[in-house]
Amino acid sequence: MVAFNQRVHDRIDPWFARKWVRRLAWLAFAGLMALSVIWAYFASGLPSSEKLLAYQPSLPSNVRGYDGNPVQTFARERRVELSYDEYPPLVVHAFISAEDKTFFQHGGIDYPGLIGAVFDYGRKQVTGGRARGGSTITQQVAKYLLQDSSYSIGRKVREAILAFRLESTLSKQQILEIYLNSIFLGRNAYGVQAASRAYFDKDVGDLTLPEAAYLAILPKAPSSYDPIRQTERALARRNYVLREMSKNGYITEDQWKSAAASPLGTIRYGSNEKFRQMGGYFMEDVRRDLIRRYGEKAEDGPNSVYAGGLWVRTSMVPVMQDAAANALREGLARFDGGRGWQDTGLSIDINGDWKVPLSLAALGTGFPDWKKAVVLSKSGNEATIGFQNGATGTLDASNAQQPKRGVGGAAFGFLRPGMIIIVKETGPNNYALRSIPEVGGGFVAEEVHTGRVLAMQGGFDVVGSSYNRATQALRQPGSAFKPIVYSTALENGMTPASIVVDAPFCVWQGAGLGNKCFRNFDGKYAGPKTMRWGVEQSRNLMTVRTASQTGMPKIIANAAKLGVGDYSKTPYLSIALGAGETTVQRLVNAYAILANQGREVRPTLIDYIQDRNGKVIFRSDNRCAVMEGCNADDWNGKEMPRPPLRSKQLLDPQAAYQMVHIMEGVIERGTATVLRDLNRPMFGKTGTTSGPTNVWFVGGTPDVVGGVYLGYDHPRPMGHAAQGGRVAAPIFKQFAQTAFKDAEKVPFVAPAGIRMVRIDRVTGKRVFGTFPTTEDPKSSVIWEAFQPETEPRRSYRREDRAEAEADQAAAGKPKAPRAVKPKTQPEDFLQRQGGIY
Repeated sequence: MVAFNQRVHDRIDPWFARKWVRRLAWLAFAGLMALSVIWAYFASGLPSSEKLLAYQPSLPSNVRGYDGNPVQTFARERRVELSYDEYPPLVVHAFISAEDKTFFQHGGIDYPGLIGAVFDYGRKQVTGGRARGGSTITQQVAKYLLQDSSYSIGRKVREAILAFRLESTLSKQQILEIYLNSIFLGRNAYGVQAASRAYFDKDVGDLTLPEAAYLAILPKAPSSYDPIRQTERALARRNYVLREMSKNGYITEDQWKSAAASPLGTIRYGSNEKFRQMGGYFMEDVRRDLIRRYGEKAEDGPNSVYAGGLWVRTSMVPVMQDAAANALREGLARFDGGRGWQDTGLSIDINGDWKVPLSLAALGTGFPDWKKAVVLSKSGNEATIGFQNGATGTLDASNAQQPKRGVGGAAFGFLRPGMIIIVKETGPNNYALRSIPEVGGGFVAEEVHTGRVLAMQGGFDVVGSSYNRATQALRQPGSAFKPIVYSTALENGMTPASIVVDAPFCVWQGAGLGNKCFRNFDGKYAGPKTMRWGVEQSRNLMTVRTASQTGMPKIIANAAKLGVGDYSKTPYLSIALGAGETTVQRLVNAYAILANQGREVRPTLIDYIQDRNGKVIFRSDNRCAVMEGCNADDWNGKEMPRPPLRSKQLLDPQAAYQMVHIMEGVIERGTATVLRDLNRPMFGKTGTTSGPTNVWFVGGTPDVVGGVYLGYDHPRPMGHAAQGGRVAAPIFKQFAQTAFKDAEKVPFVAPAGIRMVRIDRVTGKRVFGTFPTTEDPKSSVIWEAFQPETEPRRSYRREDRAEAEADQAAAGKPKAPRAVKPKTQPEDFLQRQGGIY
């Protein structure tokens, strides 16, 4: 080694003895050190090789309904991720020819192009303007990963460093895959597949040569090559790409010339929607739940709503959701319609481009044929109005004659230029003024046996009013709470035939409050009646008397078990009449538990969630965690795992069925007879609170329970005519006519042990010798449900005793000191068999 070092010094030292060589060496060392410092400075914070290998682009979350069909997308960047092999060579060649024809040869930087860009940058520093780019596809991927579009040398240096790192970490195919999946191509389309759908309504595999060439011109400036506004410019640039493809040997000259002669062939923006985005309040609740679980942006985690590419399966039934939305909207508009026109309170500046501000105005129109418009001008008896797409129309004074609410005078006189209004088209280019209802309301439909929410509408329109009245609005349910009172009474010894006195009832509340006297809605009294009659006619005095006899602690405990609310701190008798607050969703779920024979169900909107790779990351029933082995790779020789029961018994099943059977009478002859002509087994209960400030109906079939309420967001009287049977029940009826149209008519099934006995529905006494008739819903004889040994006993009749004594005298036997058992009747046999089911 000593000899070797001596030889090296002998050769190098003479050179370093020269001054200019030493200066060059030090200069080179200083340059190398400077380059290292610059590299370290600009490379700090760049993605590591591990992050580049694990990179996944942002993907929207897709939502499916009850039947598995798409119903909604949560997207800020519309993108569909494909692998490199899924892109046809035609598309790959078009983009390479347009953006970087030496992509498969260079190492990340196109040096001739870079030198040209540097010289152009120096020239533009003198002449002004923006220098042309010299970026390769790899550099464009680096720019996308950096999320930095600043016009600076520093950004270009960071881009170049990351480009080298990309080339050393990923293959050319992987880099091109990221590029084709990530680039912005206009129309909110990120990636070629999304753009193919946005511009041609095709998948990439179906693109023709001229279509692929057109998409390849878009990365630099999509708006500059808009197919509608910049048609000639787009054609020229597309034909340039076709010519480059021919030069590069990807297509023949004949193919180039033939493709260049074809039109662009794009579709209108927005016309390629493959499914109607729907759901409104339902989907807004789903979105909030997903954000709470996984976050909103990519920084929040790998499964974020707007970047994680989740696949969400919900319980929403599109037909029912539409039916619920339409029924509630029409009910709100019907109730509010006679109260005059109400200004939206929104206005915009119409001196400039008013289309964008109009489209951004937070105002939902609800009905498909209602439109948001702005008053552009007003002259005489006509007003010119404009719409979001730039079209204009005419609003005649005769179509705006309704009085302004709270003020009076024709609404047309209050219109001013710039005011945002709601109109409905009544003829070609002619419109009538409409207003958003001031009254609010909520609607929920739930599957009885699972608790899955099938439809949800939380107001007139979620746009401009995201407050979900179905889940967030706490309202007094009024008489809709009474089934909880009576089901508790049925659990504690009472029967549907028990006699309750409909008469004045007062309670002493203490020296400070004195007597509290309750009253019926109509202010009248009916005397002794059966429990059934009291429920069907919604008698308040019978309810508080029953609650007092049963005990409010028991009723409040059942209300808590059913999830209606916690009233333990206010155990007053008024709670029995619905004075406690609850939501539509809670009360609907309580009724579903009653229809499910007292078994627990919990309302859910999401069935399960999968990540972008298809792995299930959430299930509402948590079945796999409970079953322990449903995801096993192979059979272990044991029996198949069984899905767990989703519920536990909350109420006595017989009492729950009795309550449902009583509420069938509410439909047949009680306060909800408007639903009777639906001609299917149904139960339900109306509700009207003091004021009245809220009106309710909750009920349904053995499979689906729904509920609706109407009331002002800041509670105030709705008018004396507002009652649950008149306002809320017709809304449910409109929903049911559509939602249950093709559903099978299924009867309510009694649990084991229930005895069906003929009674007089007014007196509650047992009836013999006649049978109930289905033709007359108000027949005095009905089948009533009783728990074992609680049905009315047959009374001993005088004629039976005389007949028995005559028989005994003929046989020479002495008179019996006690009553003789009457002759066996056919119905006695049925009772001995446990009743009729």
